[in-house]
Formats: sequence, structure tokens, C-alpha cells
Amino acid sequence: MVSNEVYERARLSRDARFDGQFFVGVKTTGIYCRPICPANAPKSENVSFYPTAAAAGEAGYRPCLRCRPECAPGTPAWSGTSTTVQRGLRLIANGALDDSNVEDLATRLGVTSRHLRRLFNTHLGASPLAVAHTQRLHFAKRLIDQTSLPMHDIAIAAGYGSVRRFNDSFVNTYGRPPRDLRRVGKNGAAAADAALTVKLPYRKPFDWQKLLAFFAARAIPGVETVAGDRYLRTVRIDDEPGIIELRHEPDNVLLTLHGIDTASLFPIVQRCREVFDLDAPIGEIASVLSRDPALKSGFRSHRGIRVPGAWDGFELTVRAILGQQVSVKAATTLAGRIARTYGEPVGKALNVEGLTHLFPEPDRLVRARFNNVGLTSSRAETLRRVAKAVVNGSLSFDSSQDPDAFRESLIAIRGIGDWTAQYVAMRALKNPDAFPAADLGLLRAFDTPGRKRLSPAQLEKISQAWRPWRAYAAILLWSSAPGSGG
Repeated sequence: MVSNEVYERARLSRDARFDGQFFVGVKTTGIYCRPICPANAPKSENVSFYPTAAAAGEAGYRPCLRCRPECAPGTPAWSGTSTTVQRGLRLIANGALDDSNVEDLATRLGVTSRHLRRLFNTHLGASPLAVAHTQRLHFAKRLIDQTSLPMHDIAIAAGYGSVRRFNDSFVNTYGRPPRDLRRVGKNGAAAADAALTVKLPYRKPFDWQKLLAFFAARAIPGVETVAGDRYLRTVRIDDEPGIIELRHEPDNVLLTLHGIDTASLFPIVQRCREVFDLDAPIGEIASVLSRDPALKSGFRSHRGIRVPGAWDGFELTVRAILGQQVSVKAATTLAGRIARTYGEPVGKALNVEGLTHLFPEPDRLVRARFNNVGLTSSRAETLRRVAKAVVNGSLSFDSSQDPDAFRESLIAIRGIGDWTAQYVAMRALKNPDAFPAADLGLLRAFDTPGRKRLSPAQLEKISQAWRPWRAYAAILLWSSAPGSGG
């Protein structure tokens, strides 16, 4: 059972990752809300918590008309409608409304246009057209400010069907054409870009060096690398290889694309924000973790803590399986061998900083023999089982799924235990409360001369005080013991 104190911490953070996991009854108004409700947060003494919307209703509370609890993740209303909205957002991001209308979009989604508008307003608080317009406009403005791309390329990258519509949209919003908004240098012209670079702002404080060190220790040879102050990796976008590069400057992480069409920039930006945890509610996390003596000193030197994400859930799961009962360095070496043997070469044109391969897709490993890789037969069989589960759809890495359901589906695969499931949930699903209590590095962090090492059950009990931010606590503990952590 989760204590009311944990629910209270999650409520105050308004972190969307907790939406649908519990509901808040407000005694002074008689309504119940989702933890992400935008209304002013009531005082702690005026709230009670319920595991389901039905339980809150049974207690006499009525649903909030503002945050619509009946549509929260995990509820019957959400299970079908959220999928429709997510598919709609994906189609909009890919330009579905550039040269078409909401009626056509609704037809593609198998619903009426009226129902689609209702779903968007329920889940997002905005209509499909408003989402498309805002998405395109803001994204295009950033490209104008931060790059010297031609206006035609910006129009296409931002999802406008034509330069004319691009110009009309800017004139209607800003009162002037986009060319007038372009940032210019002293000589009156923007400098040419060797590659497309955009800025990703983040919540402060932000410990880039610690995050970089974590990735550096686990970088799969040939697939990803840390070179100086930069993180680079190969990615597959629409079945084509490319490379993303990220580096830090004050207030922003700079994202540069190599060999990637600008039309794919928007989803890449969103993925990078998750991988580098740029939106973590660091203030709420600090208020919980810094109170614990076991974490206080680590937090003092690591105030900008982040949980490193993963570009691909399957890749991370393979990496986690390889890390079972071996060192981080050994697991990294094995992952590099698999990438070289079964991954797709990116070609000489994209060979940057020794990046040579895309990590293999699941279907490439379903029948892989893993000869000369250095795996035990049992470990190789586990990898094949995971690959098969992804291919047949019984395992997915959709971050919107219930964390407990994901854990159950992963540990149902022979050869995978709770440690792997928690580690993958922490990094691939971005579950802020995932905690691999059986991890040797975490257990070692509590070693005291002359005392017996903690058991996983004891550490699990201790970790209850860190909820709902146990994933961040794990990162703090791993940082105190370099080389630990999968």
C-alpha cells in the first residue's frame, strides 16, 4: 500500500507520470480530482486519497469538471480514448492537418469529427486544430530563431503544407512575415549551419556532467559515445540511419541532427527531453530526498539530479539482461559485440566519432545464435525470448501503460526478474518510483564495516521514505559508487 504521505508528495508535484495512479478527494468542496488537476492545490488537511475513481465516488465525492477524473489513465474511458488521441497527435505531428481537415483526420482514426474534438478537449484541453496550429507555430519560430534554414525547409519541418500557409500563419499571429522575425548577425545575415541545431531548455538545477558520466560508462560501442562534453548516438528514423548529438550550454541542451530530415525534428526533440529528463520537477524531488541522512550528502553534490532515460526500450532491455550479475563494463562490451554482429551499418557518410551501427531491431535477434559474442546459452535464450515478445506484441515499451502491468509482462519472460523489470521501468518507461532493490550497487551503498550487508527486502523497506521519487534516489546511490547501476 502507498502511504498518504507519498500521495501527497505526488499531488504537490503535479507530475503527469502519476496521473491515473490515485485520486484526490477535496473535503471542502466535495469533489475528487486527478493529481494533475490545474486548480489551486487545496491544503493538505483538506484532502483524502483513493486508489480509484470508483472508491472516491463511493466515499461521496463527485468528479471534478475541470480535470475530468473519469478520463484518467487506467479508467475504462481512458483505455480506448487515449489511444485515439495519441494516434491523432502522431498523425498531426506528421502533417495530417496540413492539407486536410479534422473530418478527414477523424475518418482516419475511425471516429466522428465531433467525438474527436471532444476527446482532444477532454485529454488535452484543446481542439485538434489548436494543437496543430500551436505545435507548428512554436516549432517554426524556434527554427527561425536558432537556425539559418531556408524558409521553405522550415515550413516543411514545422508541418505546413505550403510556404503560403506558413507565411499567412505568421502574419496572422505576429503581424509580420517570418523573414522579418529571423535573428540576424552583425553583418545582417545569419551564419550558415553545418548541421541543424536547436535548443532544449530545462528545469534548473541540471547536472549535465553527472548525467554524461552515467551515459559514458554504459555507452554501447559503435552505437553511442561520449566525446568530451558531447553525447552522440545512432538512431533509426523512418528506417533510415542518422546521428543525434547533444551538448550543454547555460540554460539549454543543444541538439544537433546529422543525416536526419528536418521533418522528423519534432518527435526527436520530445524523445530527447525524456532521455535527458529535462522536465523533472526537481524542487519536489529535492524536498523529499534531501531530508534523508542516507541521501543528504549525495544530494548536496548532485542537486541537479536526473534519471537517464533510454532512446529505445528494447535496446535498454537487452543491455539490462546483459548486465545481470556482471559489471557495467562487461555488459557494455557484450552489447557492443551484439551491435556489430547484428546491427545495421550506418555507412561512412555518418561515421562520426566511431559510431558505426544501429542497434539491431527485435526481429533480427529472434533467431540470433550469438556465436562468438561471449554469452551463456541461458542469457542468449533470454534475449531471444524478449525479442520474440516484442515482435508478437506481448511486450511493449509504451510509457503510458500501467507500471505494474509492464513489470508483470516483463518478468513473465523466463530469465528476467524484478531487478531487470524495475531498471527498465526506471529508464525506458520513465517511472519515477521504480526501484531495483536487488541491485548490488544499491546494496553496497549502505555497507558499513563490521555489519552484514542489507538484503533487498530491507532496502525496499528503507526506500519507502523516498517515494514517489525512488528512481532518483537510486541514481544518487549509484553516483556514490561509480560503476554500479546496470
